[in-house]
Amino acid sequence: MQYEFLKQFARRMKHVGMYALLLQNSMAKQTWKQYGFAKTDEQVNAIFAVMLYIMEQSLREESCTMDDIGAYIDNLNAGFFQKNMSYDDCKKLGDFIVNVILSNEGRAMYFDGFDFDSRAYRSMNVSYIANRIIYVDEGVKRTSYYLTEDGYNLMLSTLEIENNMKLTIHEMIFKLHLEKQSYDKAVDEIKNVFNFMRIQLQKIEEAMLRVRRNALSYSVADYEALMHENMETIGDTKEKFTGYREMVRLRASELEQQNINVQKLDAREEEKLENLRIIEGYLNRTIDEHQKILNLHFDLKLLYDRELQSLAQMSLIRRFSIRTELYDKVLENPQYLENLDIFLRPLFHQQIPRIYNLNKCTELQRPIRKKTAEEAEELLDFDEKQWQDELERRKRERLKTYEDALAFLLDAALRKGSLSLEELRGILEADAAAREICIPSVDVFKEIMVELIRNREIVMDTLRREKSEFITEQANDFQLNDMLLGLTEKGAKNFEQRKRIQKILTERSEDGAVVTFEGVKDGLGAERTIRCTNVVITLELGDMRGIRRDQYGV
Repeated sequence: MQYEFLKQFARRMKHVGMYALLLQNSMAKQTWKQYGFAKTDEQVNAIFAVMLYIMEQSLREESCTMDDIGAYIDNLNAGFFQKNMSYDDCKKLGDFIVNVILSNEGRAMYFDGFDFDSRAYRSMNVSYIANRIIYVDEGVKRTSYYLTEDGYNLMLSTLEIENNMKLTIHEMIFKLHLEKQSYDKAVDEIKNVFNFMRIQLQKIEEAMLRVRRNALSYSVADYEALMHENMETIGDTKEKFTGYREMVRLRASELEQQNINVQKLDAREEEKLENLRIIEGYLNRTIDEHQKILNLHFDLKLLYDRELQSLAQMSLIRRFSIRTELYDKVLENPQYLENLDIFLRPLFHQQIPRIYNLNKCTELQRPIRKKTAEEAEELLDFDEKQWQDELERRKRERLKTYEDALAFLLDAALRKGSLSLEELRGILEADAAAREICIPSVDVFKEIMVELIRNREIVMDTLRREKSEFITEQANDFQLNDMLLGLTEKGAKNFEQRKRIQKILTERSEDGAVVTFEGVKDGLGAERTIRCTNVVITLELGDMRGIRRDQYGV
């Protein structure tokens, strides 16, 4: 080529086209004047202010709904634009900017850039924003907007730095600020570095989504460019930033030791220490993003190879035109209808006709009648009633363990009017037999305590009234309310004392202590350790036979 500087002309036109299409969608729109934006300068400023907000929300991985955009424009208008707009007007303006100008009302946008190598115009797609469905406020479906790769390039190109140099330049500036101990400025630079890592990660995710939708829409040139960007990003980033993190930790440790052993830090040194902690946090997040980019880099490679192989296999499938290969042939000669099943058979996935296997005639043929008779006899011997009775017996035994454990807790709480898990542990450590009753297994004890904590306050008179007013089927599983009523009814063991219980309160202890029960068996017989917050079970007792509550002996 005679003019070497025209080699990247089409790429330059892609960046120019992003601005040109944006202005083309915005100019000559009368909607702007309804909100007081008559000048082109004001319109462009409003567009880029909205795009900058969407970019910030995308980098933070936070939702960006139309309500959020409307509230953002309302705040800008109140503080800066000073236009005569209400909140509803600001929301409508945001909808106009997002859906009409940036999204072109849902229509694809293209810009033709002349490629001097191929001597022809090349149509390049431009897309500023995309959207996804999110669920907020108890399952309400909303639309959240985020910037695409073109949107990021449009916003970041205002920095006038090439993409492949942005990360390197900010990393160099960060290193210089760190050496000069300008930690406040280093915080800003490490944030920029982290943002570029996050943008690169999102570019890979968007590329994988495009490949999944249609691998042919993602060109090899785009794939190669992204691979080079990934390699430049993950080349020696981890080693560099790991070294920076160790340096930051060392300096932060020196300041902390100075604060403890030498003298109290002044306000300036306190600010330095806080900035060092912020830098360390962002360095940790940057290293994590590096690992994610590394993983997605190989995932994209495998995905792209697999999708291209699938497309190559599809090209081997022979396709027919129904009109030319079927309709026209039949109209020319109707006798072909007799063999129509041969043509249509693959469409219905008809089974392959069976043929005789000659290898079977040489194998030893064993009779299967006896085996079939034995299986039928075993099926007839099965006693379903006995099996059901056995299941019911096991359920009753399991409910009995629940009942014994709950009765033990009530009787232990009756002695003092309250019982904490810390006190219960002391009782069970002194009595092994009581331990087997109170905590027969991890699941039983856990379910009883969870139900007590969930109900929190149980009034026995209310339970009795509900039982008398409603007819319910007897449940075969553990029901706390039914079991409490059964333990306080006539005929139950220790009935005379338990019937004085009027209210059961279950609350977590204010001291926040943790109680440990060791050597508790689980459902498989293995020993486990239960660690739980200290819980206090308090009983409110009524009068019985003229004895007051405070006279009930310990």
